[in-house]
Amino acid sequence: MGEKVLMKGNEAIAEAAIAAGCRHFFGYPITPQTEVAAYMSKRMPKIGGVYLQGESEVASINMVLGAGAAGVRVMTSTSSPGISLMAEGISYIAGSDVPCLIVNVQRGGPGLGGIQPSQADYYQATKASGHGDFQMLVFAPSTVQEMVDLVAGAFELGDKYRMPAMILSDGMLGQMMEPVELPEKRENPEDNKPWAASGHQNKRGHNVINSLYIDPHELERLVVERYKKYDAIKETEQRAEEYLADDAEIIIVAFGASSRVSRSAVDMARKQGIKAGLVRPITLWPFPEKFLAKHAGHAKVFLSVEMSMGQMVDDVKLAINCSRPVEFFGRTGGVIPTPKEVLEQIVRLNGGGYRCR
Repeated sequence: MGEKVLMKGNEAIAEAAIAAGCRHFFGYPITPQTEVAAYMSKRMPKIGGVYLQGESEVASINMVLGAGAAGVRVMTSTSSPGISLMAEGISYIAGSDVPCLIVNVQRGGPGLGGIQPSQADYYQATKASGHGDFQMLVFAPSTVQEMVDLVAGAFELGDKYRMPAMILSDGMLGQMMEPVELPEKRENPEDNKPWAASGHQNKRGHNVINSLYIDPHELERLVVERYKKYDAIKETEQRAEEYLADDAEIIIVAFGASSRVSRSAVDMARKQGIKAGLVRPITLWPFPEKFLAKHAGHAKVFLSVEMSMGQMVDDVKLAINCSRPVEFFGRTGGVIPTPKEVLEQIVRLNGGGYRCR
């Protein structure tokens, strides 16, 4: 790690990917993530990498599939409607067991919606990123530094488990500037990928990267094997940050930009003598069930704070086995909740005003 530099979130995530050994980027511009692609277009030619703007998001994600199948570290970035266009290709990538990094800098929806920050792609990222039975790793940073730190880990875990990984950012984190320390650059991360279709030089058999299986029993076998891997990931890769949660009676669950607001609200509540705390999911898949379940014994109520209409609420309920009320507060359409608004919800809950969505 070197000196801190002031960087915009979108540019920091691109530089972190380069440091992690990514030399291939395929994408298409869309607000509010265009700086990721613009930054890559300047940097890749200077470091011997490949930057290509596809004619669409559909073309770009299929280029990602091709490069990932060849064993190189590859990345794309887009914003909410762009992920919808990439959904088929993401499913092909998962079905081919190919690792890659996908960055979603979320904006408001549905439809064209707006260009302001949102977290309304939670369902899409964690439950419905494409057709068929599959999951992808989903990481939710809350600072520009964490955006940088999670990139290398996303590439590493994607390679380890041979699956796509997503950094789920938003327009606020992508556009804000904060001091960051960039990691040391890594070389040749595509080593030790014996499965890749990268040329065999008569030293091994042909590798075939494919997601089409005509025999239903063969396809079932592969999907079941993949889900055994997912179960192992759930056991070992859950991540979350806990803040003043050990004695909290009211626990906020919030990720990304919403967690920054919620952390301030917790501090304000503590000054008023209210035992509030925060559990911040860092992995949205696997969802950090263990971190929430261990607080269900002492918490009176959980409050999910989101920049959506409550897409994470059911996961919070499942994590604690519905043993406590789970409330929701959120803003949507690109509106960011304020610490005061969240504090008002904490004060209400402290008075026992549970509505239990």
